[in-house]
Amino acid sequence: MAYNEFAYFYDELNEAADYGALYRYVVSELAAHGVTDGLLADLGCGTGELTLMLSQAGYDVIGIDRSEEMLSVLREKADELGMTGRVLLLQQDLLQLDLYGTIRAAVSTFDTYNHIGPLENFEKAIAKAAFFMEKDGVFLFDLNTPYKHAEVLGGQTFDLDAEDALCHWTNRYDAASGRVDISIEIREKETGDVWKEEFSEYSYPLPTVKELLDKYGFTVARVADGEDFGPVRQDSQRWIITAVKRYTQEEK
Repeated sequence: MAYNEFAYFYDELNEAADYGALYRYVVSELAAHGVTDGLLADLGCGTGELTLMLSQAGYDVIGIDRSEEMLSVLREKADELGMTGRVLLLQQDLLQLDLYGTIRAAVSTFDTYNHIGPLENFEKAIAKAAFFMEKDGVFLFDLNTPYKHAEVLGGQTFDLDAEDALCHWTNRYDAASGRVDISIEIREKETGDVWKEEFSEYSYPLPTVKELLDKYGFTVARVADGEDFGPVRQDSQRWIITAVKRYTQEEK
């Protein structure tokens, strides 16, 4: 899935996100496994709030997203911060990921991997990330949980009122596939222009996620609640998973 016009309103509509807390958790998890610098990929970087924070912290960051519109917003932010050229930006589908070399870490947040598709696509995306990961490299990513899809999003509609736009968000949940089909309609307040986009999210049982990570050489070091970063609960709406690579591709 690639956001188009939605990219230009994403930050306004996502203003409740606590990027500071997310950044602190990500950096602490990376440091706990010895990754305090080096090459890091932000997979599905979006408008780049976390991407730029990690770059400012001293990592050499590659920001990767399917959406050119999202990357355009990120470039503007980097320019405003005087960080032009500090972050390498690549427009890529994570199913076709090509980093041209190995990385010490990869992060992926705000349910990017839920958007990748049914289970076979999710597995392929994990395999791609694993291929470029150094031994002892850290893969840290989050997922919306099956609980959130079934109990929070399923069948619900939400109306979001941001400074420049109104967003009507509709969810349709299919229990058999674990898929939520999402329709969004954005109305720009100043012009009255309306854009519509549709996409889907898939959820996966946590044991299945762990099995796939193990299959591609990752050891799961920690699973935390993806919103308060404490222990996972039955009603956790998001997991954040830290996995460590056991070997390089050449060693396998």
